[in-house]
Amino acid sequence: GEGAAEASEDEGLHAIKSPMVGTFYSAPDPESPVYVKRGSEVDGETVVCIVEAMKVFSEIKAECVGTVEKVMVNNGDAVEYGQTLFLVRPK
Repeated sequence: GEGAAEASEDEGLHAIKSPMVGTFYSAPDPESPVYVKRGSEVDGETVVCIVEAMKVFSEIKAECVGTVEKVMVNNGDAVEYGQTLFLVRPK
């Protein structure tokens, strides 16, 4: 089925997961460009998004080195604890 091909394609990718329940923001504010998109290079200190919970805005860092392959959520989406936000191909 579809699932198998999808899984092998994502094999070896590092998942950046949400450390909390909240709202996902791909940019610091509506006027700004997104932090990262497909093809963006990230390292441990790269801010990849913000997750907002009860008016507290937490910058989420990549904590890995590589290239963003997939963005799994959309701006304004509600995210769960441990939900995959990005898939990064490690360097």
